[in-house]
Amino acid sequence: MNKNLQNRSRRAIFFRGIGYYLLWMIMAGGDLGDVLPGIGAAALAALASVLLLPPDPGTARVRPMALARLFIRFVWGSVVAGVDIARRAFSPAMPLKLGYVVYPVALPPSAARNLFMAVTSLMPGTLPAGSDQSGALIYHCLDVDQPVAQQLKQEETLLVAALGGTLGSTA
Repeated sequence: MNKNLQNRSRRAIFFRGIGYYLLWMIMAGGDLGDVLPGIGAAALAALASVLLLPPDPGTARVRPMALARLFIRFVWGSVVAGVDIARRAFSPAMPLKLGYVVYPVALPPSAARNLFMAVTSLMPGTLPAGSDQSGALIYHCLDVDQPVAQQLKQEETLLVAALGGTLGSTA
């Protein structure tokens, strides 16, 4: 195992362990008697999680400010799209134009690509429906006249920046 991968695995165990410990303490109600069992459970959970889901090189350098920008854009986009969908649902004058859009994703198959699909599946009006033979993602859309591919490109760019990479790179 190379040194860089060992360091990422140690960091992953540490940060995942902290997350599991906080989750344990929240579920346990924060009692002092739960501190030691919580540390043990969190350490085992973190170790198991790294063995079952090793750190992805594409998520090695998460950038907090870029992640905050992605989150703000996601929340704002969800609100705007939700209002648009509600308008379409309650207004017969605004028919839906259902269809599929093919998006040539730049992210290679990885946890980062799965995260991209998960984020875009939560955006109202689009839903990943698979991929074609070339690896491009296929999205089911409520309105194919909207600039869906452009919006997906912006989302992908923001996600890659939040993960500390650049489009076209696997690291």
